[in-house]
Amino acid sequence: ADLGRWINHAISNKIAIEGASDHLVSEALYLTDPEGNGIEIYADRRPQDWKWNGDKIAMATERLNIPSVVAEVPAGDAGWQGTPENSIVGHVHLRVGRPEDAEAWWNQEFGFDTMAKYGGQAVFLSSGGYHHHIGANAWQSSGAGRRDSSRSGLAWVEMRSDKVTSPATREDPWGTVIRTIPAKA
Repeated sequence: ADLGRWINHAISNKIAIEGASDHLVSEALYLTDPEGNGIEIYADRRPQDWKWNGDKIAMATERLNIPSVVAEVPAGDAGWQGTPENSIVGHVHLRVGRPEDAEAWWNQEFGFDTMAKYGGQAVFLSSGGYHHHIGANAWQSSGAGRRDSSRSGLAWVEMRSDKVTSPATREDPWGTVIRTIPAKA
């Protein structure tokens, strides 16, 4: 229902949407911020409803059934009132030159598990069995090297972890700063 409320809000405010997909693990809409960063507004399906192929999660990019999502909003509902309480940023997609290199880096530096791959174009990584905390793709950056830090765009990502006791900073092979901070108790 929260995603349906946001869809209705986007329609009434003429927010430009660039795509809408059913990923089997989540339902999502896509837009772009003023710096060109992609933003995904999504709602996860219940983890017990996710499908698995061995140790890899089944994900896809299918057409989102928008009328079905909007139908989840109860009649007479107050509509979009802002981000729902307890919302989290579930994952971040990073543009990389080679998903294979990103996979090796995230496996080694953070101990993330590889959850799924889209051929040689994208890899999805996580901890704790989530479908993905990091998506590393080369859809618009195949062969790219380090980012120019003077250009606009995503420069850093901050993650909370219950496995760290003090803040730490690493830099991925493309120059994106990854900050890790202790999870708040």
